[in-house]
Amino acid sequence: MMRPMENRSAVVAALLAASLTSLAASARLYLWPDAPGPVLLSPPPPLAIPPTAPAATRSVEIRPGDNFAGALMSAGLRARMAAELATLFAKNGAELRKLRPGSRLEVTWNFRREPIEVRYAPSPWVRFAAAREDGSWGITRAETEPDVRVAAVHGEVKSSLFEAIDDVGESPQLVMALVNIFEWDFDFTADTRTGDRFRLLVEKRYAGDRFVNYGRIRVAQYVSNGRVISGVGFAAGGEGRYSFYDPEGRSLKKSFLKSPLEFSRITSRFTYARPHPILGGTLPHLAVDYAAPPGTPVRAVADGTVSHAGWDGGYGLAVRVRHRSGYQTLYAHLSRFGHDVRAGTRVNQRQVIGYVGSTGLSTGPHLHYEVIKGGRRVNPLGEKFIPGDPIPRAERTEFERYTRALLERLEAEAAF
Repeated sequence: MMRPMENRSAVVAALLAASLTSLAASARLYLWPDAPGPVLLSPPPPLAIPPTAPAATRSVEIRPGDNFAGALMSAGLRARMAAELATLFAKNGAELRKLRPGSRLEVTWNFRREPIEVRYAPSPWVRFAAAREDGSWGITRAETEPDVRVAAVHGEVKSSLFEAIDDVGESPQLVMALVNIFEWDFDFTADTRTGDRFRLLVEKRYAGDRFVNYGRIRVAQYVSNGRVISGVGFAAGGEGRYSFYDPEGRSLKKSFLKSPLEFSRITSRFTYARPHPILGGTLPHLAVDYAAPPGTPVRAVADGTVSHAGWDGGYGLAVRVRHRSGYQTLYAHLSRFGHDVRAGTRVNQRQVIGYVGSTGLSTGPHLHYEVIKGGRRVNPLGEKFIPGDPIPRAERTEFERYTRALLERLEAEAAF
C-alpha cells in the first residue's frame, strides 16, 4: 500500500505535469499561431458484448409410448420446466394424450445454454411454438390449409392389389381405402384375380409441394371377371354422412361385410363333404376357412353383441356374436381376443374382436368363420345381406348430376 507521503508526491507530480502541458499549449499559440495543432485521435469503439442469439437447436422424434414432458427432457430440459411447458401446450389446444409417432419437437438454446424456444408440429397442418421472454413462456399456434388436388389413379392386378397400387406409384393407404368401399359386395380375399382392373378419382393433400396423405375417394370402379362395380362418394343428408353408393343411388354398405379379414386366402369353402384333416373321413364343413399369419386382426362382420368369448371345444379360443334379423357369427381358432371383448359386450362392424391363431383342432394358423341364420348354418360367401339406406328421393336429382360428371371425368382421365 502506498504511504501518505508517497501519495502526496504522486498527486503533486500529476498536477505539475498537467500545468506544464497547458503552459506548452499556450506558448505554442502565442509564439507560432500558424503551426498545426495536435492530432486528436477518435475514441476507441465500445467493447463487443456477446449476442443472445441462439447457439444450438436440438430435435427429438416422438416414439411410440412417449409422453410430451418426457420428450422435452430427452431434448435436455429439466423435469420442472418440461412439465410446465406440457401444461401450457395442452391449455393452448395441443392434443398430448396420444402423440403421433414420427412427429418431432425442437428446442432452441441461447449461448448461455438456456432454452428460449420450443416448436412442436403434431401434423403437417398444425404447428405450435413456445417462446421464452422475461422469464415466462408464450404459446402460439399456426395452421396450414391443405392444398387438395383431385387425381386419377388406375392400374391392373398382376399378382396382388397391393402390388398393383405400388406399381402406379401410390401407397398402401389407397389400397385400404379402395377395399373399404367395395368390401360389402366384393371379397378381395377370395375373388381378386390376375387381370382385374381399377380406376378412381381421389383427393391428394399437399403441404406446399410435399404430398402428405389422401383425402376422400370421389368415385371408384373395379372390374373383375367381366363384372364392373362402381362406388360414388356422396354426403347424403349432410356433410358428416359421406358414404358410397352405386350409380343408381343404392348404398354399397350392407349389414354384413363379405369377409372378417381384410386380406387373406381361402383354404376351405362351405361344403357338405370335405375330407377332415385331423379326424379323418368326409365331414360337412359349413364354414369358410381363411389362411393368415398368426396375429392377423379378425373383424366383426356386423354390429352385434358377444354371446361367448372363451374356449369352445375343437374351435379352441372362439368368439360368437349375435346380430339382428336372427343372424349369428362364429370366429374360431383364435390366438387371443380383442380389447375388452367378452360375453355381453357390444361390438361394431369392423371392430377387431380377435387375432388369428391355431388353437383347438387346427393344423396351422387360420380363421374358421361361420354364419348362422335362424339356427341354421348358411354359406357366408353366398348370403344376401340387408343393404343400407339409398339416396333420399329429395337428393336423387343432385346425386345423378354429380355422378354423371364424375364418371365422365373418370373416363376422360383414366380410360380402361
